[in-house]
Amino acid sequence: GEIVSLIGPSGSGKSSLLKMLVGLLIPKSGDINLNNTLIKFNNQSDLRTLREQIAIVFQQYNLFQNMNVLKNVCIAPTKIQKRNPKEVNEQALYLLEKVGLKDKLKSYPDELSGGQQQRVAIARALCLNPQILLLDEITSALDPELVKEVLDSIRLLAAEGMTMLIVSHEMSFVKEVSSRVVFMDNGSIVEVNSPKNIFESPKEKRTLDFVSKILKDK
Repeated sequence: GEIVSLIGPSGSGKSSLLKMLVGLLIPKSGDINLNNTLIKFNNQSDLRTLREQIAIVFQQYNLFQNMNVLKNVCIAPTKIQKRNPKEVNEQALYLLEKVGLKDKLKSYPDELSGGQQQRVAIARALCLNPQILLLDEITSALDPELVKEVLDSIRLLAAEGMTMLIVSHEMSFVKEVSSRVVFMDNGSIVEVNSPKNIFESPKEKRTLDFVSKILKDK
């Protein structure tokens, strides 16, 4: 149920870290442990285990353009996880209602706004029943007026106790929902602390420089 947010300047390694956690990038050093089990990235069974327990949503929605909303959400659980299509369909309907898209089941991606497509992507990830949800800059490609509807969906998941790792430039949102905030710079973790400490009394000068500039820009 913890929500950890990664913040930092562009190119600091935030998205790369998320991609390593689902095996899209292979770490050159260090270890990744899932539930106290070391993940071996050259082992297909370990990668399957990783991807069964962790789902990721990217800033580009990556929806299948030739499928309607409901099929986009159902395809991976039925084809990859080999789950019962009827059960998957029922879960997809529930999730799409949860993210406010019950009336868009038969719509195709090009008929939806960016915010709606991103909420479909969130429902699709949740339909895989992950233990951990990774969110990689999911509002950065959206027009400002569409950001709130996506963040509201994340607030709902947070309230329900979903474990999440979030990369975001939405600092007020990060401050609101995070259990901990990780500040990264140049491929390294500079500081890990509570949102209050990170934004109001950071220990590291580099964190202070970043936060001060971000808050001044706002």
